[in-house]
Amino acid sequence: MPERSPLGVPELLDLDRRHVWHPYGPMPGRVDPLVVESASGVRLRMADGSGELVDGMASWWSAIHGYNHPVLNEAVREQLGRMSHVMFGGLTHEPAVRLAKLLVDMSPDGLEHVFLADSGSVSVEVAVKMCLQYWRSLGRPGKQRLLTWRGGYHGDTWQPMSVCDPDGGMHDLWTGLLPRQVFVDAPPAEYGEAYAETLRAAIERHADELAAVVVEPVVQGAGGMRFHSPGYLRVLREACDAHGVLLVFDEIATGFGRTGALFAAGHAAVTPDVMCVGKALTGGYLTMAAALCTSRVAEGISRGEVPVLAHGPTFMGNPLAAAVACASIELLLGQDWLAEVKRIETGLRDGLAPARELAGVSDVRVLGAVGVVQLDHAVDMKAATDAAVREGVWLRPFRDLIYTMPPYVTGDVDVARIARAVCAAAREG
Repeated sequence: MPERSPLGVPELLDLDRRHVWHPYGPMPGRVDPLVVESASGVRLRMADGSGELVDGMASWWSAIHGYNHPVLNEAVREQLGRMSHVMFGGLTHEPAVRLAKLLVDMSPDGLEHVFLADSGSVSVEVAVKMCLQYWRSLGRPGKQRLLTWRGGYHGDTWQPMSVCDPDGGMHDLWTGLLPRQVFVDAPPAEYGEAYAETLRAAIERHADELAAVVVEPVVQGAGGMRFHSPGYLRVLREACDAHGVLLVFDEIATGFGRTGALFAAGHAAVTPDVMCVGKALTGGYLTMAAALCTSRVAEGISRGEVPVLAHGPTFMGNPLAAAVACASIELLLGQDWLAEVKRIETGLRDGLAPARELAGVSDVRVLGAVGVVQLDHAVDMKAATDAAVREGVWLRPFRDLIYTMPPYVTGDVDVARIARAVCAAAREG
């Protein structure tokens, strides 16, 4: 094959601007992205020769072990020598089977069955389809709505958009076209019996039409980075059981230790009927997600007129992704991951404390390896990003939030640098 000449940064940016549609951006692009040449550990090396940035985002929260990790690299190389892909319909393979067993063993008790999907959004689509088909199979097709609380984010495909925040979220463009779901107010940070009663009453009132309650447990992610009491998860579990409604936890952002528990459900010792995982599942190497469910859900679907879950992505169970997911989970469980997350939590609490004194800051909050500074105004994205880059850190603020979810391997010096960058971005943004 002829040798390719590398593109210079100006040419690359010109082509990017004309042809590449970036997430949540216009086409053509109006602001040039930074060009990354390579990544290792927790650092991104810039292609323009300007040096390296500490990644405070873990590539949208997925690269929990950092970049270019030798264990994960070897898992990919070894699997690539066997097969990169094979269809999952009518065939199976060891990486997918091992991954399913690992997920079942580490997840809340009772989640026994694993449906592998392409991405987090798709896993939520699958979870909703499971719940709708479960009730149809049991002869109750009228149970087809979902209940959730405001401030949530569950993805950008159709059903997930319908349970994102209907007003303050990114999807109000589709109001009137999306399925009409049932919303209650966003959960308070602290437990309150009045709000708990609001949840109970809403579930009871809509029980005949509800297929499921769908929420992000403990931490709401891209909808606003809010934290809430685990006690509300217990309220949801009890109310769903009392009124015949399924419970779905979207753990795509919170899974694999991010909040200080392997899964945020663990803070409440609650098992949902369906749980979605993604992002950190493969350690940030390849796209893969999963929807886990109980035997009750799986057997209910299997008793129906159509006894199969009619969903089958082309790359379902991809061996490369499954192999690196197994390696990532084993790497996580083979170390004292909780100590590392708590170490980062301490560093973020200390490092973000000065932000409380900054003009325009309305709140500072930290949980596990999640640090958030909330402003009382919309972030000036360019000014905030430039301020973080001057501190040698990559952040991606949005709406009124400047936040970080660093890789778990981020050392104390770099955690402190990330915190300084968040404070600088809050000051400038």
